[in-house]
Amino acid sequence: MKMIKCSFLAATCFVFPALLNAAPIPVDLSTWEVDGNGSWSFNSTSAPNDSADQALNSIPTVLFNNMNSQGLALSGTIQVRTGSDDDFIGFVLGYDDDDLSGANLNTNYILVDWKQGTQNGWSAGMNLSRVTGGPLASSGTDVNGDAWTHTGNVNVLANAATLGSTGWSDNVEYLFQIGFTSTNISVAVDGVEQFNINGSFKDGSFGFYNFSQPNVRYAGITEEILPPSCGDPGQPPCPPPNAVPAPATLALFGLGLAGLCFSRRRKV
Repeated sequence: MKMIKCSFLAATCFVFPALLNAAPIPVDLSTWEVDGNGSWSFNSTSAPNDSADQALNSIPTVLFNNMNSQGLALSGTIQVRTGSDDDFIGFVLGYDDDDLSGANLNTNYILVDWKQGTQNGWSAGMNLSRVTGGPLASSGTDVNGDAWTHTGNVNVLANAATLGSTGWSDNVEYLFQIGFTSTNISVAVDGVEQFNINGSFKDGSFGFYNFSQPNVRYAGITEEILPPSCGDPGQPPCPPPNAVPAPATLALFGLGLAGLCFSRRRKV
């Protein structure tokens, strides 16, 4: 009986890490919601409705999952499928319904936006900002509103590591990987880390962001659960999506069980 128990415990040491390294799950974007004057449509790549197109050149628009998303990682591709404009694409984290309109008193989300070309006082490149109120000053593609100037309700926290002054290219598909916890946000593009920022971040939705940029596709979207406490003070940084290791504490637990089994075998 002791040998059977030890065999079960030893097997458990190997099974638990395998369970924690779960495969990313495709996301059905047709269940997400739209804010702003966007025209979003859905299509499928590797899974049903795992891709979305935004067609209009308009004021900021967001397609968001309308659920608390801290502790998740999101990955997929982004591509501007036209050569007719050079404005903003990107993502929001910690977003709540109607944050774009300025209707919420507790607006406090993170915006990652990427502009192709320098224009009307704002430079090409990728930035990460904290948004604390409605970013619009008027209708249309307003170059005087906070969303364009990154002033007022839009406060830039960091420039991207290698893309801070480099715009996106027409018809090029970029792989993005985003991790989101209450204390850490990480963003990688084509496997290169652009942001890994510690701080205090409000829970809320993941979303895709477009401003004055038509014909943008987000494709092959998947999500997965991040390891507990990654990015917390004193803890390791969050790993890239699709490469989530088992926590070190579980590995130590497994070694302890293995030692217990060995000890019991010697006493039989």
